[in-house]
Amino acid sequence: MRVGVVGATGETGSSIVNGLLEAGGFDIIALTRPASLDKPATLVLKEKGIETRSLDLKASHEHLVTALTGIDVLISAIGPMEQLAQLPLATAAKIAGVKRFIPCGFITVIPAGGIQALRDQKEVVYNHVKQLYLPYTILDVGWWYQISFPALPSGKIDYAVGIPGQRIPGDGNVPSALTDLRDIGRYVARIIVDDRTLNKMVLVYNELWTPNQIYDILERLSGEKLERQYDSLETLQARIANADAKLATNPNDFMLALQKVSSEYLISWGVRGDNAPEYAAYLGYVTSKELYPDFAYITFEAYLKEVLAGKGKGVYEGLRQQIAAALKQGHETQ
Repeated sequence: MRVGVVGATGETGSSIVNGLLEAGGFDIIALTRPASLDKPATLVLKEKGIETRSLDLKASHEHLVTALTGIDVLISAIGPMEQLAQLPLATAAKIAGVKRFIPCGFITVIPAGGIQALRDQKEVVYNHVKQLYLPYTILDVGWWYQISFPALPSGKIDYAVGIPGQRIPGDGNVPSALTDLRDIGRYVARIIVDDRTLNKMVLVYNELWTPNQIYDILERLSGEKLERQYDSLETLQARIANADAKLATNPNDFMLALQKVSSEYLISWGVRGDNAPEYAAYLGYVTSKELYPDFAYITFEAYLKEVLAGKGKGVYEGLRQQIAAALKQGHETQ
């Protein structure tokens, strides 16, 4: 099976590539911006025996079709600001004969229609895929372990904290599906060869945790006491309204956009309880627990122990630095 991956050097894309390599039996093609073909991260892929192809999402239809020719499964793991660039990509995939398209889902379970702006952009892509009659699998992954825990007072784990300045949504007692980023690729390797997941929505997740439970276990494992700061639904809604008002005159302000999107996420999984297997089943998802009960995943406690031992890995380094700098300047991000 020839598998093309868009965004193969990103956080999610790297996990997918690693999972496919571990599983074996796949010819992997990294579809990369022309300007990135000679970058170190792309060269590392080549060293692993992965074919790299030039793919400019803004180029002509003919260019896209040529880049996708011969690919059986196309997986998109592009950046959050590029979602609508998948529209011409899907059209080209249909013409090129792609047998299954995995559009860029890889988020929490969220219903479409005004709960979360990013989810609604993804829905535009999903609808386009269905109108093309292009075989697909929509894959969501819950909330990553890597962005689910707060900093410690000692600063010991600051190096791995995914979202600086975390606060707790609602009362902190709503369970949410969590997954280790490193497991996502291993799930994908199973899903793309499984006929049961064709033209389906799939939720893969490892464990269910509430924010309060996360604070509890981190306190137990670290021996440190954490301050718990809670944000009510009204506070989060006000934060979104504030961001919307300012974005109307400054639409390119990244931190305002982040404030809006992050608050929408917190309302969805932390107050509404959308990111849970029961609600996913209601929306029509099948879950990894049903499909792969034998899957040996990394537990959340094992992951936290890695972090406390200094062996964890931070994600989105550039974004973390932006958030940390904004917090120092008093800019709201949560």
